[in-house]
Amino acid sequence: MAGELCAGHSLTPFFLFYTLEVMAYIKTLFDRNFLEYASYVIKDRAIPDLEDGLKPVQRRILHSLFEMDDGKFHKVANVVGHCMKYHPHGDASIGSALVVLANKDLFIDRQGNFGNIYTGDEASAPRYIECRCTPLAKDIFYNPKLTPDVDSYDGRSREPVLFPAKIPVVLVIGAEGIAVGMSTKILPHNVIEVLEAEKACLQGKKFTLYPDFPTAALMDVSDYQDGNGKVRVRARLDLSDPKRIVIRDLPYGSTTESMMASVENAAKTGRVKVQSINDYTAEKVEIEIKLARGEYAKETVDALFAFTECEQSISVNLLVIRDGLPAVMTVTEVIRYHAKQLVKILTKEL
Repeated sequence: MAGELCAGHSLTPFFLFYTLEVMAYIKTLFDRNFLEYASYVIKDRAIPDLEDGLKPVQRRILHSLFEMDDGKFHKVANVVGHCMKYHPHGDASIGSALVVLANKDLFIDRQGNFGNIYTGDEASAPRYIECRCTPLAKDIFYNPKLTPDVDSYDGRSREPVLFPAKIPVVLVIGAEGIAVGMSTKILPHNVIEVLEAEKACLQGKKFTLYPDFPTAALMDVSDYQDGNGKVRVRARLDLSDPKRIVIRDLPYGSTTESMMASVENAAKTGRVKVQSINDYTAEKVEIEIKLARGEYAKETVDALFAFTECEQSISVNLLVIRDGLPAVMTVTEVIRYHAKQLVKILTKEL
């Protein structure tokens, strides 16, 4: 009995100490691994870099196009295959990122069906469509002598760390990404207006910059807060016929399919009284809403803005990677940063 008691009393503290040590080790292991994962997702996947305005997958796509550039179009499937030397996350992620970047109509020339930003239709399979880098992309990004590079993930190739971009690309193409514990939502801006703002900054003049969308429509920027507030966007409606409403422009983020679905839902709940909805969209948006008997266009407009996607509020969060760390900036700060960077790049080139 005495021996059992002695054994029990001597073993209990040992096991307790051992268990606490194991738990502390596991907690440290989890904390370290989570921080490493979070840092990787923030810096190397979801958030664009201030320097060239690109996420890593976009940077690797452009790098692949520069390497393959011979003036001719390349099958997107070949570009994706080439890019897989640098991007270890599969062909699907590369292909979809390439299509999104190509639809910006700035850095990639397209040939074939790259989808439709109005209807939301997807692009054809990568083996059917072709692309190449544009002269603008080479002017803005391509300068091997000034581009720092590192080993690719398997050590067989070299890839750029950051391109020495001559304009604030992050404002031109915009960005959206969800990382760990943070997210970014940067709206696109008109490239000519961005260049004019950069020129004004270099000349010491005041400038103001607001978003611009490829789908046009109407926008209220009174609460934009220099890139960290919100904007309200509205569809452009044709009210020339009192018995029908025609949607001519879509608010940013909507497609003809989602717009029609929102109008149909509003009609089912009785908030909007319509007779029929027809989509005649081709090169331009045209969604016809025929109103029910006794309803008129001017009386229905407010209900469309209140209960459908005809009006939306978009919150903005200008989060970028600056000097290796995530930072929230304003549009004005981004323009000033790139104005200084442009002078440095041109000085190095000369």
